[in-house]
Amino acid sequence: QLQLVESGGGLVKPGGSLRLACVASSSIADFYFMNWYRQALGKQRELVASSTIGGGTTYVDSVKGRFTISRDNAKNTVWLQMDNLRPEDTAVYYCNARPTVLQDFWGQGTQVTVSS
Repeated sequence: QLQLVESGGGLVKPGGSLRLACVASSSIADFYFMNWYRQALGKQRELVASSTIGGGTTYVDSVKGRFTISRDNAKNTVWLQMDNLRPEDTAVYYCNARPTVLQDFWGQGTQVTVSS
């Protein structure tokens, strides 16, 4: 069973930055997708950023130009660099791995709070 461990969350002021990391317990080199989701209190979980096996990346409109997803297959790690953070970015952020379209693994989540 694949394990995903997130880190890097915390409290930051508006305009600040955080870098989330997700370390997998086994190689992610052949995984179709490595994703970051978030879930704010009282809201549905949403896909924030995605990294594909071919090196492509996609982002939800609200974070484009501010967040960057990157993937290091040699280190079994995916990062989410979050810049110019806003209060509306406050949420629990989850790492998601999809080795194939039929497989789905989740981390435990890390809290990000943006507040002055």
